[in-house]
Amino acid sequence: MIYHFKNMLFKTIFFAAMSTSSFSYAADNPKEVIIALTTSIEDSGLLDVIVPPFEQKTGYKVKKLSIGTGQALALAEKGEVDALLVCAPKAEQAVEKEGAVVNRKLIMHNEYQLVGPAKDPAHIHGLDSLDALKKISLAKSTFISRGDNSGTNKMEQSLWKSAGIEPKGGWYQEVGAGMADALRISDEKNGYTLTDSGTFTFLKKTLSLDVMTGHENRLLNLFHAMQTNPQKFNRVNAAAGKAFVDFLLSPQGQKLIADHGIKEFGKPLFVIDGGKSEKDYGL
Repeated sequence: MIYHFKNMLFKTIFFAAMSTSSFSYAADNPKEVIIALTTSIEDSGLLDVIVPPFEQKTGYKVKKLSIGTGQALALAEKGEVDALLVCAPKAEQAVEKEGAVVNRKLIMHNEYQLVGPAKDPAHIHGLDSLDALKKISLAKSTFISRGDNSGTNKMEQSLWKSAGIEPKGGWYQEVGAGMADALRISDEKNGYTLTDSGTFTFLKKTLSLDVMTGHENRLLNLFHAMQTNPQKFNRVNAAAGKAFVDFLLSPQGQKLIADHGIKEFGKPLFVIDGGKSEKDYGL
C-alpha cells in the first residue's frame, strides 16, 4: 500500500505539473528533448548506456520520464513529449492510427517471464505460463501485479484473460509501481509477478526470486521508438525526437543495446531489431 500511495502521489504531482506547463516544452528549449520511456529501460540499466552517447553525438539534452507505457502514450496523445520508447504494440498501433505518433520503429526485444519464490508454493516451475497462472489462482498464492497500465501490466492482463481467469481476492495485489519496485515487493512478500527478462536479470543479484516460465512465443516483448507527431502538435521538438529514434537505429545505438549486459551477465539483456518490423515476428 505504501508503494501504491507513493506512486499515486507521484502521478498526481507529475500530471499537475504538466497541466500547468511548469514542465517546459522542449520547443521552448530547442536543444532539449523530452522522452517518455517504459520503466524497464531505466530499471534494466539501458537508459544509462544510451543517453550519454546520444547527448554527446547530437548535442541534445535528454529530459526523461520513466513511466508505464500507458502513461507515456497518454502524454504523446496530448503532445507533451517529443519521443517515446515503449513496449505495448497494440496500444501503440491505436495511438499511431489516430495520428498522435509517427515514425514508429522496432528497436529491440526481450521476453516476459513469470518469476516467484524459490520454494515455488504453487508448483509452477517449468509450466506453460497459462497453466502456471491457473495453479497460482487455485493455490491463492500471492501475485503482485504492477497495476499501472504499463506494457507489462497489459501483457499480464492478456495472459489472465487467455487463461480464463479473472484475478481477484487478497492473493492478487495491484501495487501501481514500476518494474523494479514490483519485483522488490514480490520478493518481500514471497509472491509471483510478471517481469521483462532484461530488468529481472539486471536486478537478480538483489532478489531471491527465480524464473518460473519463459521461452514462449506469446511472451515476446517488443520495444518500439516513435516521435510525437509535429504536424498535430506544433510545440513538439520534431528534430530532437527524430534524432533520438535515428540514434537508436544507428549502428552505434544498436551496438550499445546489443552489448548491454554481456560483460556483467554473460548475455545481452535485449536483442536488437533494427530494420525489422512486427511482421518478422508474425504479428
